[in-house]
Amino acid sequence: MTKDDDTLPRRGQVKEITSLANPVIKDIKALSQKKHREGTGHFMAEGFKLVLDALDTGWHIDTLIYAKAAKSKPLVEKAAARAFAAGGLILEVSEKVLSSITRRDNPQSVVGIFQARWRPLSDIRPKPGETWVALDRVRDPGNLGTIIRTADAAGASGVILIGETTDPFALETVRATMGSVFAVPLARASSADFLKWQRNAGTAVVATHLKGAVDYREPDYRARPVVLLMGNEQAGLPDDLADAADIRVRIPQQGRADSLNLAVATGIMLFEARRHLLELGGR
Repeated sequence: MTKDDDTLPRRGQVKEITSLANPVIKDIKALSQKKHREGTGHFMAEGFKLVLDALDTGWHIDTLIYAKAAKSKPLVEKAAARAFAAGGLILEVSEKVLSSITRRDNPQSVVGIFQARWRPLSDIRPKPGETWVALDRVRDPGNLGTIIRTADAAGASGVILIGETTDPFALETVRATMGSVFAVPLARASSADFLKWQRNAGTAVVATHLKGAVDYREPDYRARPVVLLMGNEQAGLPDDLADAADIRVRIPQQGRADSLNLAVATGIMLFEARRHLLELGGR
């Protein structure tokens, strides 16, 4: 951090807002809608950790919003100073306005507005030792956020979203990632584009499937870069994706449950696929 990064914005450089009718607040609140996020290319992240994680990893901050009641807290001052040094607009708002923005009765004291990032699928050329997660039509924001967080923890290289999926930049999903949305590259593709990419990617595509004949612990996850292909929460993988996989596996189960939660199943697959690369005493 440079000396300039420690300089707090002066009062004249902070815009104070107390009205829910303020046009700037209306635009920020509209980011709760997917079409507005996609139209503007911006999204919200709530909380000190997420905001500072984003700034630490070089994400561009457009606006930092903080609660007036918390303005003297050291972490608020730090976040405001970092955002101001990065060229962000600084807004001081009432608790009522902050609650309205976050749609929570007890919001955290800081919200950041960032530019979304997508990695083009054509730019992804998996290298030896890399593991990617491909998710077909994932619908639940909590599942997607947890998978992104788990991919980060396991050291995966990124997540590819196939078809119509929930938005990784929705506020609920970003919360569930616990900051990992800023560390894990994200790509999106249609089924046709994914299948075209797969044919030339040089990867081993391992798909989980109820009809999988192979135990998920049996494949050689070391031979080539791996893409773990996971299906929709209710419908599983469609035939075109399942049939194109190099191997279809199943996670053995006992008990009455007929399936695992998608995020749980993805976590099991990730840590098995990367078991040979993970060591105790690491990060």
